[in-house]
Amino acid sequence: MLNDKTIAFLVAPEGVEQVELTEPWKAVKQAGGTPKLVSTRPGQIQGFNHLDKADRFAVDTTVDEVSAADFDGLVLPGGVANPDMLRTVPGAVRFAKGFFDAGKPVAAICHAPWTLIEADVVNGRTVTSWPSLRTDLRNAGATWEDREVVICTSGPNTLITSRMPDDLKAFDQAAVDAFSG
Repeated sequence: MLNDKTIAFLVAPEGVEQVELTEPWKAVKQAGGTPKLVSTRPGQIQGFNHLDKADRFAVDTTVDEVSAADFDGLVLPGGVANPDMLRTVPGAVRFAKGFFDAGKPVAAICHAPWTLIEADVVNGRTVTSWPSLRTDLRNAGATWEDREVVICTSGPNTLITSRMPDDLKAFDQAAVDAFSG
């Protein structure tokens, strides 16, 4: 399904919820796609299992070296600290916004929509997230729903959102479907 498709996974150097990185990554690979780890700094990122350090992962490239034009889609994993760090880095926000400007699919889970709020791309969109982001998303102009996965096509691109790791099966399938075109 994803042959010849390269999917960016944007994460901060620390704070990504590991399963929200590794499970969509596996889904992209199993569908024949090429996942690439993009971060704000070269080297490695530190995954977390909630608040506990987990594995480290090698960064393929940084937001300063690539743009949305280099990829067919974007995955934004969650974790509380990960999107909170990303939204403070202008290059990361620009990179994420670039997928909306280019009409390319974006999949964001858990706390990841914080980065999208900063990119000013959720106004008029229907989304879900970790429940604590509900007010932030509504204040940014989004319609928030408490569902396993929300696929929103009422914008320049397809936006897939999910609430938490328990939703990963549905999130992964929706993301792969969107990335396949």
